Order: sequence, then C-alpha cells, then structure tokens
Amino acid sequence: MSICALCGKDIETEKFITRKTSCPKCGGDLHICLNCRFYCETSHNKCLEPKAEFQRTRDKANFCDYFSFAGAKAGGRAEGTKVDVKKAFDDLFRK
Repeated sequence: MSICALCGKDIETEKFITRKTSCPKCGGDLHICLNCRFYCETSHNKCLEPKAEFQRTRDKANFCDYFSFAGAKAGGRAEGTKVDVKKAFDDLFRK
C-alpha cells in the first residue's frame, strides 16, 4: 500500500506510474513531485536528484524521468500532513 500526498488515503499503485495515472480516491495526479521519493522540501529545487529538471508546480503531473513513487515511508512526508508535523513540533516543547 502507498499513500497519496494530496488526500492522504491508502492506494494500491501499479509498478509503473504514468503521467496520466490518477488517485482512485481523490482523482489527483500521482506522477507529481509530492509523491516522489526524491522530493525534499529543504533541498535545492526541492529535489534530491541532481540531474532532474526544475519543476514549477509540485502538485501537478510532470514529465520528470526520475520519478519514483515514495509510498509510505516511516517518518516521511507521506505519513502525515503539515498539521500533524506542526503538532509534533509543538508537543516537543510542552510539559
């Protein structure tokens, strides 16, 4: 099982995700930067793959040849939303 970055729902993915593949739950594109294992918010161009071309939009389908579906990684962005991350950060300083 993998997790869609747009809706956060569990989805079953095929081995190869094309540019036209969409999430069966929300209908959003799956071949997007937010679903890629190379996506990193703090990296240059927000991508860990140095050869990848700059993508202007991260939540729309693109033609990146280096796309690899990230799925559900422990501790990764696919596991939670920004609200969950903010809550976890706030909880660090509460006593």
